[in-house]
Amino acid sequence: MAKPDVSKIYGKIKIVDSFPDYKVKVVDSFPDLKVKVVESFPNSPGKWKIVDSFPDFKIKIVDSFPDFKIKYVDSFPGSR
Repeated sequence: MAKPDVSKIYGKIKIVDSFPDYKVKVVDSFPDLKVKVVESFPNSPGKWKIVDSFPDFKIKIVDSFPDFKIKYVDSFPGSR
């Protein structure tokens, strides 16, 4: 399966245990996407607002076989 276009994965994100849209591994280096958790305007690549309902994407945090890898950052979110 091809890697997803991580530049399109932003907005309202729900962390789930089952039936995710994507499986994600959190890493310290070489991420596919740098993620900044925001409270408002999650409207560009890498900006995620964590929600409990009506998510744009459902994400499961995994240790192995991720669809892509993320790193949490305080600034400059987005893909490489």
